[in-house]
Amino acid sequence: MTDAEESGPRTTSPGTARAERDEGAAQGDGAAAGRIRVLLAEDQGMMRGALALLLGLEDDIEVVAQVGAGDRIVAEALAVRPDIALLDIELPGRSGLDAAAELRERLPSCRVLILTTFGRPGYLRRAMEAGAAGFLVKDGPVEELAVAIRKVLRGERVIDPALAAAALSAGPSPLTAREQDVLNAAADGATVADIATRLFLSESTVRNYLSSAIGKTSTRNRMEAVRAARQNGWL
Repeated sequence: MTDAEESGPRTTSPGTARAERDEGAAQGDGAAAGRIRVLLAEDQGMMRGALALLLGLEDDIEVVAQVGAGDRIVAEALAVRPDIALLDIELPGRSGLDAAAELRERLPSCRVLILTTFGRPGYLRRAMEAGAAGFLVKDGPVEELAVAIRKVLRGERVIDPALAAAALSAGPSPLTAREQDVLNAAADGATVADIATRLFLSESTVRNYLSSAIGKTSTRNRMEAVRAARQNGWL
């Protein structure tokens, strides 16, 4: 049985959810006094507040920090030392995936659970490479999220099963790191000269990278290539 099949979201009765919660609290696994300390990173204030409120209703979960920007995640985590970092991906300042990779290096005791609107196969692969222990999309009930938090704390991996299957069928990103850099720089409509200056490359090199990225994404121009790469979670 795969990780996704074993630990993916499912419909959970209140009795089962409470049993899993009690089991997680009994195991402790580093959570102070049976309370699971959670850092929440979400840029939409209403969503962030709602998640914090709902998770706070769980007997064994405490949201100890909330941030609305990706470049605040690591500093806040180092300050409050959470057990779990619940991170969105697309955040101002820095992506949740980049923050997850740094947390793995600087605060390995903190386990990362990605919670995002964008269930893209490429994002899942990048999240696992960054050391995330779980990946869920935001369309599930909060009870499932609470269960996932407890499982991640116990050292289990929790992955949305449909997304796991899609990631396996999609394969890895065909883009090189430099092609990704060039597409990211092109996303705001920058000219070849602008991109070259920004990335310290020659204009001919930028054109070569753009041409290669367009070919690999089977698109007609750089902006279509950017959209295709984003839709697949490669950027």
